[in-house]
Amino acid sequence: MTILLPLRKTIIESPYRATQERSLEVHKAYLLHCLSDSLRRMETPYASHLLIPEILDDDDPLERSLGIRAGWAWAEHADLIAVYGDLGISPGMSLSIEHYTKMGKLNQLFALREHD
Repeated sequence: MTILLPLRKTIIESPYRATQERSLEVHKAYLLHCLSDSLRRMETPYASHLLIPEILDDDDPLERSLGIRAGWAWAEHADLIAVYGDLGISPGMSLSIEHYTKMGKLNQLFALREHD
């Protein structure tokens, strides 16, 4: 008999936008590694910044704000907020961390991770 433990619903935060140091492609590849890491930790990861910028214009401030808020809506149902910080904390990540703190999510449900 196999016993399956429930997967924790996990919001993934990692850098997305290109910087002087790293391209968008590097950040996307890193995000895929973060998602894989989360799955190996018996989590079911959600990363809005992988999907929503494909639909909305991340360079349009109104659309970017809508995309960020859409990602935050899922955090209300998350068991864990996982912030992968070894590529740094981007301005968008800082904004999300501040939001999750105000929600009370970071007091108990926060992990600052470095990718293996």
